[in-house]
Order: sequence, then C-alpha cells, then structure tokens
Amino acid sequence: MATERPLALVTGASSGIGAALAERLARDGHDLIVVARRRERLEALAGQVRSESGVAVEVLVADLTEEGDLQRVEARVAGEGRLDLLVNNAGFPGYGPFAEIDPDVAQRLIDIHVLAPLRVTRAALPGMIARGSGAVVNVASLLSLSGPLKIGMAGRATYAGAKSFLLVFTEALAGELEGTGVQAMVCLPGMVESEFHGMRRGGAHGMPIMSSEDVAQAIVVGLDLGEMVCVPALDDLSPFDTLRDLQQAILAGGNGTGLLALRYREP
Repeated sequence: MATERPLALVTGASSGIGAALAERLARDGHDLIVVARRRERLEALAGQVRSESGVAVEVLVADLTEEGDLQRVEARVAGEGRLDLLVNNAGFPGYGPFAEIDPDVAQRLIDIHVLAPLRVTRAALPGMIARGSGAVVNVASLLSLSGPLKIGMAGRATYAGAKSFLLVFTEALAGELEGTGVQAMVCLPGMVESEFHGMRRGGAHGMPIMSSEDVAQAIVVGLDLGEMVCVPALDDLSPFDTLRDLQQAILAGGNGTGLLALRYREP
C-alpha cells in the first residue's frame, strides 16, 4: 500500500539510542525498518510503535557482523526507493587492553562499527542522490576525540579508533555530498543510559549519563539544523570550528615551506 510518509531505517534498534530514536521518528510520522539481532525485542518495539503512532514498521532481524546478514540489509536498503533516513547505530563496546583483546572480538567490533556502516551507507546513497534528498546519520562517540587523552578509561583503543573512523568518514562524506540534497551527520554522545554500558541514568563513577531519549532528540533537531557534527551535551559547537582550523593548518604543510621540520634534520 503506497504511503506518503517518510521512511527511516535504524540499526541497533532493539534497545538504547536505537529504540528511542525509532520511537521518536515514529511519533514524527516516519515509517520504519528496524534492524537488530534480537527478534523478540524488535517485535515488541514494532507492536508498541504501530499501536501508538499508527506507522508501518518492518522488522529486519540481522547480525551485522555476519556477512550473510549484512548482505541482506544491503540488498534491502539498495532496493528501497523511498528511504529518507539511514541511521547506523548498531554497536557494542568491546573494551580491553589491545594487547590482550580477543582477536575475534576486535574483528567483530570493527565489523559492526566500521564495515557495516560503510557498506549500508554505500547501498543507500545512490538512491538518495538520484532523488536529491535523504540523510545518513552515523552514531559515533565522544571517545572518537579521545585518542591522545588520558581520561581514566583504559582499553578503549579499538573502540575509540573505530568511532574515530565514523567521525572522519562522515565529515569527508558530507563534503562529497554537497549540492546533492543529501545530508550526512555524525552524532557524538557521551555516556548514555542503555544496556550498552550497563548503566542507569543518574551518574556512575562520577560521570553524568544522558537518556537515550535526549540523544534521539538531539539527532532529530541536529538534522533539522543542518549540523554535520551533533554533540548532544555540548551547548556551543564553536570548538569544532577551532579544531578544523588547526587541522587545516596541519594539512596545509605545517611550516608552509614543504621542507623537513627542523627537529628531523641531521644535527
């Protein structure tokens, strides 16, 4: 049955940010395709959303670390002519000292945070570009900015590195999409109330925790504002302008001469 409602696909929709965002998008009038590993959770979410918002909800059970499941999601996305919004949200923490982390865990972490968003986004973009409208949101983390910092959270190298990929990938992709009518935005939440960290709202270890619903609100409003980087807890985004100026200066060649820096020259 044809519908004029916009269509959104959300991965990792069985809990946390994904579930909250699916509920918010449904209230805003989006039909949904919800993707996650746990069928029971997805079916419960779909039933709730249908009864509360009256939108159409398709349940797509998939483990995006499994090649066959990822291919099914790619095919569904590529074959959908009216997909307006793709949200790559699926993930898991996988913390642990890099020299000790199980290689299989590290591989799965890269698969879910890097490979899956890359491939599903690649499947979605041709149709969006052809229509001249649409948006892709990649849910990363404030830890994507944490590489050189000692922040009291050991064992984050693989996770933070993967989230850093999403940040840079989305920023570069947004530049490629200028003039197409298609938007790319990356969201950088901090600690969020969800099963992901096993934490409840109200703070833990002295760290404030945001609700999943607030992150969903930030994503929706951030898209409306045309933001490329959405930081739900940051009032002023101007530090990102400063950061980009510094990055540009480094990319421009550092000392501006094209010559080897003094500290690397033979004494």
